[in-house]
Amino acid sequence: MPGAAQAGPVSHAIFRVARLHRMIGGQLLRPLGLHLGQELVMMHLWERGPQRQTDLVRLLDSDAATMNRSIKRLENAGFVRRRPCPEDRRAVIIEPTPASQALRQKVEDFWAELEGATTSTLDPDQHAEALLCLQRIENSLARTAARHPAAGQPAQEPPTPEP
Repeated sequence: MPGAAQAGPVSHAIFRVARLHRMIGGQLLRPLGLHLGQELVMMHLWERGPQRQTDLVRLLDSDAATMNRSIKRLENAGFVRRRPCPEDRRAVIIEPTPASQALRQKVEDFWAELEGATTSTLDPDQHAEALLCLQRIENSLARTAARHPAAGQPAQEPPTPEP
């Protein structure tokens, strides 16, 4: 019986790369006092300004419980604050605090360092080819996900394929 590496070599390689990427990302974020994914929340807030928590869930393709934990940790660290939404009393607005601005450059440096660790051995042509290949894989997986929605979610239109 073939192992995972023989039965699905590309899928197994993606799994291994994703695991290492997350591990290194977590190690690089730890000194900033952040967990993986929290930097994405902050980046959205810095770029787009205060957001409803439900919009952050949708924008980051998260679930409500995970987002709530992330927001609570960021709030405890002093990077965000919650306030009621003036238009919808049931909604909560998440906004970055002035203290979080000192973190912004560090998060940008984190992404640059992670990108370097990921692509440092690629020449410019290989870098472009890898990016194109990953975009094609993502599109293929998105089409499959759209045809096989999670339980209780309607099927979506598949994305338009890219070259």
